[in-house]
Amino acid sequence: MKTILIPTDFSENATHAAEYGYQLAKQIKSNVILCNAFVIPVEMPQAGLVVWPMYEYDETIQSYADDVSALKEKLEKANPNGFKPIVKCISEAGALQDVLGEMVTRHDIGLIIMGTHGAGGLSGFILGNHSRKMIDNTTKPLLLIPPHAKGLPVKKIAFATDLENIEKDLDAIFELITYAKHLNAEILLTYIEDKKSYTVEFKKHMDELLTNLSNKADYPLIYYRQVKSRSTESGLDWLCEHGQIDMLAMVHRPHNFLDAIINGSHTQKMAGHISKPLLVFPAKA
Repeated sequence: MKTILIPTDFSENATHAAEYGYQLAKQIKSNVILCNAFVIPVEMPQAGLVVWPMYEYDETIQSYADDVSALKEKLEKANPNGFKPIVKCISEAGALQDVLGEMVTRHDIGLIIMGTHGAGGLSGFILGNHSRKMIDNTTKPLLLIPPHAKGLPVKKIAFATDLENIEKDLDAIFELITYAKHLNAEILLTYIEDKKSYTVEFKKHMDELLTNLSNKADYPLIYYRQVKSRSTESGLDWLCEHGQIDMLAMVHRPHNFLDAIINGSHTQKMAGHISKPLLVFPAKA
């Protein structure tokens, strides 16, 4: 498996996400990069800014590096049994998105895992517009972990999709299957729609598609269901609360029925109040 990238600002929520990510890495037998991005004052003086002395600059860099190493030791000590991921610690100066982009370029990253904030937004290092930018610009699957999300095992993953155009999501579904196989988890393809029932033709189409999908992926634990709701967000909320799922997955594709969930304040609202991890796949070009 490819490497899991876990950025952290050492907050309680970020540490919880790191713990979840490390346990997931053990399950899917993936290595881990723990990454801290920090901002330092500019080196040349400007109006209203004070230049740090070089010794303070060096001490700050070393302090962050020590904190990342301490987090690694904590994770390994708390999870001594089974597969032991190789954990690489990185601490670099720069904006979070820039540092993560560099990590993705330099390393074979398959998944990025970050913590969310329970008060209605993402944690301190991705507040405000950072949440939208992370989801809009990430080239890798992004797993957002709420502060009270339960740990593994993950037994059922709901993949929210427009079932009538599911062919558009096949790349993400096949990628999700690679994770589900390691977890032995069911994949529940979920359609939010305000209709009473499927037509006979639609049911036949879905049965054939799932049979072909299962055979091609060599994975039988794939099902589908409709959640009746007038609102996509309300339907996903109901699914997370009552659907007995352990993770919600979706593709971020502007101008589709998931756009209201993924863009702007809806993203922060969704990430802030659901108790399930939220896995966002970037749409393929």
